[in-house]
Amino acid sequence: MTDISLSLAVAVARNGVIGVDGDLAWRISDDLKWFKSVTMGKPIIMGRKTFNSIGRPLPGRDNIVITRATGFSAEGVFISRSIDAALHLGRECAEAVGAEECCVIGGAEIYAQTINLADRIYLTEVDADVEGDAFFPTIDSSQWNRRLHSSCEKGPKNQYSCEFFILDRLPMKPAK
Repeated sequence: MTDISLSLAVAVARNGVIGVDGDLAWRISDDLKWFKSVTMGKPIIMGRKTFNSIGRPLPGRDNIVITRATGFSAEGVFISRSIDAALHLGRECAEAVGAEECCVIGGAEIYAQTINLADRIYLTEVDADVEGDAFFPTIDSSQWNRRLHSSCEKGPKNQYSCEFFILDRLPMKPAK
């Protein structure tokens, strides 16, 4: 298998919140457009709760759902019972469609288990402190090269302003 990288795609409020009651904690149209642009044509990996909150497979992407619920099934998605199996399947799907990466899209538990494996993070920083019950792990800035991609202003379609960043993992420094 070729070298398929792993990316995370996430929107995070200033206080680390990524969701509330199984849904996004905001409505930001420009963030949804950014999300679509960075994930289209690539396999996406998510937990069952994230899939349930979306309510359907996202088109133009192989959808891989991680769940321990043995009775869970959904048309149009691949089911995986573990992170490792999902990552393996994601890389196989990426290779089959000629994508260079597969993307983890949530939720909090899946992000926590994959952040140390990720090569890149597509990060939306939401300019707000919001109430929520799902949080993104702390990003160790010493491990990432961070570059601003673009931003959006608060407006009729954007509940909050935000900035879109691409974080690439820095090479590990050799041990002394």
